[in-house]
Amino acid sequence: MINQSKKRVLECMAIFAPLGKIRTRTQFGGFSLSADGAMFALVSDGDLYLRASAETEAHFSRKKMERLIYRKRGMDVKLRYFKVNPAQWEDPDVVRKLGKYSLKGMLREIEVRKCNEAGRLKDLPNLSLALERLLWQVGIANSGELRTQGACKTYLKLCAMKKKNLGLSLLMALEGAILGFHEAALPMASRETLTHWFNHQQEQFTDPMH
Repeated sequence: MINQSKKRVLECMAIFAPLGKIRTRTQFGGFSLSADGAMFALVSDGDLYLRASAETEAHFSRKKMERLIYRKRGMDVKLRYFKVNPAQWEDPDVVRKLGKYSLKGMLREIEVRKCNEAGRLKDLPNLSLALERLLWQVGIANSGELRTQGACKTYLKLCAMKKKNLGLSLLMALEGAILGFHEAALPMASRETLTHWFNHQQEQFTDPMH
């Protein structure tokens, strides 16, 4: 599989050469591909997976591209990578076009992240002034710090401060704030991953009604 992956990497570097200087490194047991400082693809077990941003994920899903599943601590984690299928591989122009779309999405996500790095928490989706103040109390002062902490770690800090389970809805709201989605519009893959994590955490909390 390693030799197949290395061969695929060489093919990808040739196909994606028009997109810029392609760099590769080991990642997730495979090889990542990046250009202009943005990692946009992954070669694993001889297959090419294109990385999706929050904006481009639906596009790859509509293409009926298989999502990469990562096994972690006995749980299946759906990653935001989509497999280039055999039919698409028959046309290098199609692969290049998909790769360009992936790269543009990742570059756009980087730019948005930079612009929002020190923004007010209450300006993010789902976050009220009251929740912003709670986040200040657990040491999260701006949107950049929220992204660094991530939804799950932030949720645990809030629960520890309040000494109770604050509910799945809040966890979804935090993830939506980080990704730029209203809670109700959070991508299904994110919802499933967070729900699994939340259910696993239930035993860590004591119901305050008992």
